[in-house]
Amino acid sequence: MNIFIFVSEQWLLISLLFALIGFFLFTEQRKSGKTLGTAELVRLMNSDQAVVVDVRTTSEFESGHIHGSRNIPHTKLASRIGELEKSRGKTIVVVDKIGQHSGGAGKLLTKDNYDARRLSGGISEWQGASLPLVSGK
Repeated sequence: MNIFIFVSEQWLLISLLFALIGFFLFTEQRKSGKTLGTAELVRLMNSDQAVVVDVRTTSEFESGHIHGSRNIPHTKLASRIGELEKSRGKTIVVVDKIGQHSGGAGKLLTKDNYDARRLSGGISEWQGASLPLVSGK
């Protein structure tokens, strides 16, 4: 009950807090690259304008991944980012399980001047759209 009294008396501070949180989330999301959907990813892949980087663990990657994607686990991306140098002119699309690690990976790639995008919803969204996965390396 006291929380309602506090909120009603301090509505300006509460509004400012939510505005700052929203601004923080917006700016952090922009730093990690824009998201794109499955249809846009397929279009980029078909026109050879994208390189898909799967940042899941090796075992998750081998159990099923997007055809042509490269596996660089998110824990090793900082040390292996040089592997993407040949793809600098293309859009780097970061894929993970459901989107939990793609933000950090996208932020790292953007900081290193790559054109990074994140697959919205990750592999789960890809599977939800009934798009194929391949297994193995």
